[in-house]
Amino acid sequence: QVRLAESGGGLVKAGGSMRLSCEASGSVSDITFMAWSRQAPGKEREVVAVAIVGGDISYANSVEGRFTISRDGAENTVNLQMDSLKPEDTAVYKCSAGTKQGPLYWGQGTQVTISP
Repeated sequence: QVRLAESGGGLVKAGGSMRLSCEASGSVSDITFMAWSRQAPGKEREVVAVAIVGGDISYANSVEGRFTISRDGAENTVNLQMDSLKPEDTAVYKCSAGTKQGPLYWGQGTQVTISP
């Protein structure tokens, strides 16, 4: 089993930056990828960034060039650096981790609010 604990989030003005972190614990050696997704009120969940362990990184078109996902393997942490933030980036952001055995684990989520 994998447990995920997110930190960061809050309120920032448009154009600003924010960093989210997600620390994994438990069976971290089973993790095959970690990702950040978001869901705004009334909208579908959107996967914004995925980091495959030992492999590729990918971003949603909506955040490409503004968001950067990075993984600190030694600390079992995945970070999401968000720059040039826009009001439409406002959402609840959640960290997730996929495992070799199949289950997908989720963090509780953190609110990110971007004011105009």
